[in-house]
Amino acid sequence: MMRTPYPTLAEATRIWARIGLLSFGGPAGQIALMHRILVEEQRWLGEKRFLHALNYCMLLPGPEAMQLAVYIGWLMHRTVGGIIAGTLFVLPGVVAIMGLSWIYAIYGNVGAVEALFFGLKAAVLAIVVQAVIRIGTRALTNRVMVGIAAASFVGIFGFGVPFPLIILLAGLIGFIGARTGLSAFRSGHGHGKVGKVQVDDAETILGEEIPEHARVNRAYAFRVSAVFLTLWLLSVGTLIAVLGPTNVFAQIASFFSVMAVVTFGGAYAVLAYVAQEAVQNYGWLAPGEMLDGLGMAETTPGPLIMVTQFVGFMGAYREAGGLSPLMAGTLGGLLTTWVTFIPCFLWIFLGAPFIERLRDNRALTAALTAITAAVVGVILNLAVWFALHVVFDELRRVVALGLNLDLPVWSSLNFAAAVLVLAALLATFRFRLGPVTVLAGCALAGLALNLAGLLR
Repeated sequence: MMRTPYPTLAEATRIWARIGLLSFGGPAGQIALMHRILVEEQRWLGEKRFLHALNYCMLLPGPEAMQLAVYIGWLMHRTVGGIIAGTLFVLPGVVAIMGLSWIYAIYGNVGAVEALFFGLKAAVLAIVVQAVIRIGTRALTNRVMVGIAAASFVGIFGFGVPFPLIILLAGLIGFIGARTGLSAFRSGHGHGKVGKVQVDDAETILGEEIPEHARVNRAYAFRVSAVFLTLWLLSVGTLIAVLGPTNVFAQIASFFSVMAVVTFGGAYAVLAYVAQEAVQNYGWLAPGEMLDGLGMAETTPGPLIMVTQFVGFMGAYREAGGLSPLMAGTLGGLLTTWVTFIPCFLWIFLGAPFIERLRDNRALTAALTAITAAVVGVILNLAVWFALHVVFDELRRVVALGLNLDLPVWSSLNFAAAVLVLAALLATFRFRLGPVTVLAGCALAGLALNLAGLLR
């Protein structure tokens, strides 16, 4: 069988731009999109190599779909190819979220806009519940994993245990479990088949051999990684040194840099951590606004973690200092995006050449398995947190015997919100409608409720 000619960098750039513009539907949809275009249509690489790269990206903190794009871009056209692939994967979302953030900041108190986001909140809650079930079905394969998930939920919901600590403890439990030979930690973790068409590596442009530039070259990997590490840490350190640690831009840079290191399990898992810090500790957002931001990310192309750009925008918008609020918000959003995604390039360019060694490390795989189980509990916490703030207008804080949680004030039940959430859940689970359809339907329902005077 004749192979397709090797694509030029310009041809590859057009393919990556197409993928970036079409990358709706969260990581599962984005991975399926890349498989269809890169494996089935373009035949750049085959099934084994695609899954090999994907399972490596699952070991990393950060959005696995975006990192998969960087990996394949690097595999095809070296470092420049990886930079182009990753940038074009994120860029449409950056532009879309920034535009929506401006609209939200300027017109967010207008009745129609409020009603639209009121509807989106219900849809987002249903989608998060779906994520809990989808990830839980895959990850909770035995009682030990169920126990880790349950402990994770109780820790973060009832006692306010920080997300990074949960991830660290879960990884440590998995690592020790594998080293001691416990059967519960022997199961692998990764994706099975992605697309309907399975393409053999030998029938693709890259073939079965490792490209010369993809072979282990420690000096080159460390040089490239040093550049990205410098771009990341120098920007954060400069902001803290010049503006002081209490300045909103320094806080955004440092907080989201920490987040970039602990975002195992994808956007839904880390959103509980972001919501906890951005809403309760920094006061950048109100609880309902966090849901509004996730609604934006669900309806625009790019990784769901792009919701962090909205968080950074609103934080800087409200603490603008001597800048105009919109200018400060724009800079805050772009800064958030910078410190969120620069580390993704670092992980790929540093680790990809050593992928074979990492893939066969059973202890590392077991650590990831335990982390994924803990992530189920964290996402369940996110669903409960969202539900409380969507369905009830008032919550009361309970602090006693180590407990630190919010409980609903039952008299503040928002009947319209409860009905809309129930409708979104039925649409998602009973009628199996897609997320875009559910989001659009709930947004229109919010507008209809507003016109009928049923929103309070």
